[in-house]
Amino acid sequence: MPILPACRAVKPQALVACLLLAAAAAAADKADLAVVHRIKAEAFDNSQVMDHLFYLTDVIGPRVTGSPQYRAAAEWAVERLKAYGLTGARLEPWGPFGRGWSYSRFAAHLLEPSYAPLIGFPLAWSPSTGGRITGEPVLAVLKSEEDFEKHQGKLGGKIVLIDEAPPARLSTEPLAKRLSESELAERALAEMPQPRKPGNDEEQDKRRRFVSRRNQFLRDEGALAVLTAGFRNDANMIFASKGGSEDPKEPVPPPMIALVPVHYNRIVRLLEKKVPVRLELEVEARFHDETLESMNVIAEIPGRAKKDEIVMLGAHLDSWHGGTGATDNAAGCAVVIEAVRILKALNLPMDRTVRLALWAGEEQGLLGSKAYVKQHFADPETMELKPEHARLSAYFNLDNGTGRIRGIYLQGNDMVRPIFEAWLEPFRDLGATTVTIRNTTGTDHLSFDAVGLPGFQFIQDPIEYGTRTHHSNLDVYDNVQAGDLMQAAAIMASFVYHAATRPEMLPRKPLPKPKPKPKAEQKPPEH
Repeated sequence: MPILPACRAVKPQALVACLLLAAAAAAADKADLAVVHRIKAEAFDNSQVMDHLFYLTDVIGPRVTGSPQYRAAAEWAVERLKAYGLTGARLEPWGPFGRGWSYSRFAAHLLEPSYAPLIGFPLAWSPSTGGRITGEPVLAVLKSEEDFEKHQGKLGGKIVLIDEAPPARLSTEPLAKRLSESELAERALAEMPQPRKPGNDEEQDKRRRFVSRRNQFLRDEGALAVLTAGFRNDANMIFASKGGSEDPKEPVPPPMIALVPVHYNRIVRLLEKKVPVRLELEVEARFHDETLESMNVIAEIPGRAKKDEIVMLGAHLDSWHGGTGATDNAAGCAVVIEAVRILKALNLPMDRTVRLALWAGEEQGLLGSKAYVKQHFADPETMELKPEHARLSAYFNLDNGTGRIRGIYLQGNDMVRPIFEAWLEPFRDLGATTVTIRNTTGTDHLSFDAVGLPGFQFIQDPIEYGTRTHHSNLDVYDNVQAGDLMQAAAIMASFVYHAATRPEMLPRKPLPKPKPKPKAEQKPPEH
């Protein structure tokens, strides 16, 4: 048993008391193996996690924030959580978000010089074509505002290709992988300190202003439609993104469509060889001004002796629209819903209240979780704490695809290391072994960490997340691994249970300093 630092300099008569205190602390954080056994049995023998995934993906489909599909998914989740016996299951508004967007039809065809169907989909927040249109494509690469003058007066009535032909990449390594023991060992090491780099907010704002002006230029020029190369790591994939903006004040571009690179590149080659080309396109899309308000899904399992204290778990419910948002992030939502189903099915007594959250607006910058944290806990700009701030023990997040859990990021909180090591131990034979001091970015636990609350994301096997499925047309049910989600649900349920029954709340890092918002972003001029 390790000796607590405070025990090393005490007199002999006090040493026994210190050692007893250390033993009690270690025992308090030991996993309850009887409960873990029951959790595993429920998670593996009676799993419903793929059924949750099925409804979110195959039935409801993609869930762009502010769309009717997002609302349908949120309402479905509320009803399912009520059916499992959670209390207070509700939609909690946090908006306004901006105008919603959805599309209901897409078709694209190469008509000349020979027929071929074209694979693609419209970019979010771009409009309909107004029926079936045919036209001549023209290559007009627009990288900066200096390119506008070169193409001025030449794009009216044309289908404009605005990207260079992306090079096809030959995959020489497997697209799917699991983390090896050596990779986990490396990840467990602390990263060497590096000088703080200046933020890239200014660069992002510059990019937003350019996209806004580019869209207005294309509209002013009378472009019939716009094609982009939806390139990422694979010439047969499309990376979903937005063409317009959810801000009603921003200009609406012409209809914008992303094609798989192999089809986009064929058109470019034909144009470069001056072969006549004719395309046919059809997009039915709609803006939803009635969904300016957005909402998160919230539900609870009430605690007993310490019901005012809270343990949270969550994942983001919104997605992009190229596939059905399966690995990003219906998988995380399915695991979170399954974790609370397991806890309710086993009727496990827990002192603290367990609160589930499914977030909106993550893809637009963690908007739903940021708004929730600001409303319930603290504003990171002022660090004025609300009463609930003192009552949150921890927030656990899942948002890195279908991969099984391999460990957890401490987010710089060394004090929880021995606790999490003890809680992971019963899952060692299922591959969950690594506790790392490192931070990980890009998802909703950061909203909690930003105000000094213990917020954690699990380490997951990448599988095909970074190579094929993330934000792509391949982000579908068939690319989710059922066994991985079952393992993740068991670990999530176990962590939540132990956090909710631990005698003390989880230790915290010191409060961060207030981070006043920089000068208001320079909005592009209104047109």
